[in-house]
Amino acid sequence: MAPLVYLCVRPQVDAADGEYASFQHAMGVDDAGLERWNLVEDALPDDAFDRWRGFVVGGSPFNTTDADDTKPVEQRRIETGLGAVARAAASGRTTALFTCFGIGVASRALGGEVTRDYPERTGPTGIRLTEEGRRDPLFGDLAAEFSALTAHKEGISRLPEGAVLLATNHDCPVQAYRLGHRLYATQFHPEPTGVAFTERMTIYRNHGYFDANDFDAVAARVLAADLDEPQRLLRRFAASF
Repeated sequence: MAPLVYLCVRPQVDAADGEYASFQHAMGVDDAGLERWNLVEDALPDDAFDRWRGFVVGGSPFNTTDADDTKPVEQRRIETGLGAVARAAASGRTTALFTCFGIGVASRALGGEVTRDYPERTGPTGIRLTEEGRRDPLFGDLAAEFSALTAHKEGISRLPEGAVLLATNHDCPVQAYRLGHRLYATQFHPEPTGVAFTERMTIYRNHGYFDANDFDAVAARVLAADLDEPQRLLRRFAASF
């Protein structure tokens, strides 16, 4: 069986290393089960959909809503690669789970809209499954309400045509959706433990996701959060596709 692959979209190597390790841990796989490809440096390979059976995409300090003429070459390469994966997954050619920054790129590539109107502060937030989410093959086994970690400056204002809303909350109405049977996207981060997330916070302390002076208070909220359900989601994803 072909492995899954983590597509790295973070220029910060230490943050990308930590995110990859978090996906592996949450999914219960090793390097052979979840390979790694760095879209920051290399375009998606021509044989990507033969080499890997599925894709997971994490976060990034880039923003989809930035003006195209301000995006560096690395971001344009990333968005081109993720767009190709999104279209392939939407058509059923492959499987993909886009998270955080990834949900924005995938949504825009498939005709949805991304806005700066739905940011969420760094830390735990409440997630609520919709009726469709409770019936979904991947999400349906999760608790109807659970906590997950967020840190983002933009969100989805309009779903791609045909997408099914799976999870929501008050501050950012699109927390997860499915398109077809093989494309999933979450605004929240399903992969990190509280400890791993605070390590990532250290790297992005001055990137505008939270007031750097509030680091200790934010970290305390993160470390106190129950994050079992998001990690269960990733284990189910790895076992189901």
